[in-house]
Amino acid sequence: METQYLQVQDLERDGPLLDRAAALLREGQLVAFPTETVYGLGGNALLPGAAKAIYAAKGRPSDNPLIVHIASLQELPPLVREVPEALHRLAARFWPGPMTVVLPKSDWIPYETSGGLDTVAIRMPSHPVARELIRRSGVPVAAPSANLSGSPSPTCAAHCVHDLDGRIAAIVDGGPCQVGVESTVLTLCGEPRVLRPGAVTLEMLRQVLPDIRYDPGVFHHLSDQAKVASPGMKYKHYAPKTRVVLVRGDREQFRRFLLGRQGALGVLCFEGDLPGGRWPVLTYGREHDPASQARQLFDALRRVDGLGVPVVYARVCGEEGIGQAVYNRLLRAAGFEEIAL
Repeated sequence: METQYLQVQDLERDGPLLDRAAALLREGQLVAFPTETVYGLGGNALLPGAAKAIYAAKGRPSDNPLIVHIASLQELPPLVREVPEALHRLAARFWPGPMTVVLPKSDWIPYETSGGLDTVAIRMPSHPVARELIRRSGVPVAAPSANLSGSPSPTCAAHCVHDLDGRIAAIVDGGPCQVGVESTVLTLCGEPRVLRPGAVTLEMLRQVLPDIRYDPGVFHHLSDQAKVASPGMKYKHYAPKTRVVLVRGDREQFRRFLLGRQGALGVLCFEGDLPGGRWPVLTYGREHDPASQARQLFDALRRVDGLGVPVVYARVCGEEGIGQAVYNRLLRAAGFEEIAL
């Protein structure tokens, strides 16, 4: 199919372009659009056919649940069996924003959207283009990241064009994403747990829910038979074709480690880690600035295959806050292959 490219820089001036994209969503077509985290691949969350089309366009396993995006809190009640009091407290603090909450789904949400589960993941993005597109469409929008399944998530429209041109109806270009990693996902089904770390950190969530903790699947490999309530927990994600190996150590330890390697290799590290020349090097932010790491991570991972080497060694820190989200994404990009120095 021919993919329409719609550049939206001003909501009022470019409103007709958003109306065009909203009409496509209502009809069950797929539209990539920006959020504050990464670009999403949107489809009408109430149509089983739209969910199936998302899985097909991405090459995504159909048991990997989709996140349903809404534009206002008033849109939530029909989508879930109940709205717990804890959700109201979380929403008052973190919505609109990069937080997704898993709740028991209502019959409005088809099982194709929920990945066959009786729960649904809901989020209210803060990006003005995303919220206006959802509002104009008049439907909740199911939207995983707008990339081919398993590859690094898209943080600009060019990434969506690279992966999905000719596969979907439209791409809405609203500029680069500000956060750079997907939303925090937490469940309120049973004991509250973080299923995927993001910019709303565990420390921030504990100010509202003191007992919330990480699910064991956040930093450990799950079997292919495991049922998961959140995207990004089971399958290899965010990965280039090149083998990536994580290396945990300080700057000098990392340099000594690289000097001891034989054969061709590439490096993914922090700004200032290595002098240029010896190996092909990509950087993803500054060492003690995890927000810069999050913004640059997926773009760097998308450039890894261009280094033309069999393996890339990536230095990691795993700092607290959003640094945990960066580490989580790198673990999955590396297939949990990690060396501690």
